[in-house]
Amino acid sequence: RLVLSDSADKNAFLWLQLFGTASRTAHLRFLAAALALVPSPLDLCCVWAQDLGFFHPFYLRPRFGTSFNCPGVCSGKIQTVDGLRQQRFGELGEHTGMAFAVSDELLGTFVPIAVYWLYSGLYIVMDRMEIDDYRLHPKGEDEVKNVVSKWTVVKGVLVQQGFQIAVSLLLFTIIGDDSGTVRKQPPALVIALQFIIAMFVMDTWQYFMHRYMHINKFLYKHIHSKHHTLVVPYAFGALYNHPLEGLILDTIGGALSFLVAGMTPRTSIFFFSFATIKTVDDHCGLWLPGNILHMLFSNNSAYHDIHHQLYGNKYNFSQPFFVMWDKILGTYMPYTLEERKGGGLEARPVNLGLAAQSKSD
Repeated sequence: RLVLSDSADKNAFLWLQLFGTASRTAHLRFLAAALALVPSPLDLCCVWAQDLGFFHPFYLRPRFGTSFNCPGVCSGKIQTVDGLRQQRFGELGEHTGMAFAVSDELLGTFVPIAVYWLYSGLYIVMDRMEIDDYRLHPKGEDEVKNVVSKWTVVKGVLVQQGFQIAVSLLLFTIIGDDSGTVRKQPPALVIALQFIIAMFVMDTWQYFMHRYMHINKFLYKHIHSKHHTLVVPYAFGALYNHPLEGLILDTIGGALSFLVAGMTPRTSIFFFSFATIKTVDDHCGLWLPGNILHMLFSNNSAYHDIHHQLYGNKYNFSQPFFVMWDKILGTYMPYTLEERKGGGLEARPVNLGLAAQSKSD
């Protein structure tokens, strides 16, 4: 129940008591939602959650000084935010963060999806500009060669992202800590190592699953061919897959990279956002000068464009970061970027005989 009361001095208080046997995590999530309704004129709010006989205070903001004595059941002295973060009960504990911000788990789930559409949106804007000299396919060729409409692609991506959200939330629920504490971030060097491990795990998983979906004729015909209806790739079609493929390649692959690398949910926000940017960039259909991702990775928009062509269907399976598995296992098709008559660029296989043989097969 919510009880609002005004103090005799210039401060206002919100007293929130949650009764019942629900878990502490559920209480804290309810608190986060309740605090969003607090009117802005309030200067200081003491929020209490009753959980099996224990009370947890939550600090909002003082406007009159840096300390204040809470009346009633609150016997401790409310001090500065930094000091309160280090304590429990009479002074605030780590739960404070949960009362103010969305959890790292939710951010790790939804931020990469927002990044997907925002980054794709940049390419949509650029597509309307005069950038024909940097296109890997002539403008308008996607309307001719691609089997599905762009609206169908948007709907397909949203379906996959729905599965992605469900699996992500399930994973975080299983491995989550019901105490409400936030895992401490490791040193920067450890985070960098976790990124490298996660990139290797994701690449390994996706290479072998992706290649098997090309080898197995049933899987290719009924599942993976959906992605290859986009002969001319474009940015927001990066995740246009059959839902089962999206679950196996992207969602499970992402979960494995997260678990094996041992990263925290907070680190996963940045890793999956980076992986999303890389995947979108690989499908953008452009070769822009100064693109830092092209400088850092051999696996890029031109490399992946080869795979989307009929002659490259059995080559260049690696995604989204490195090309090592293609080179190790003999599925690497080198290419050159050449100027196309009429403007723009074209990724052409170095070994034309190999390309012709692959096309005939």
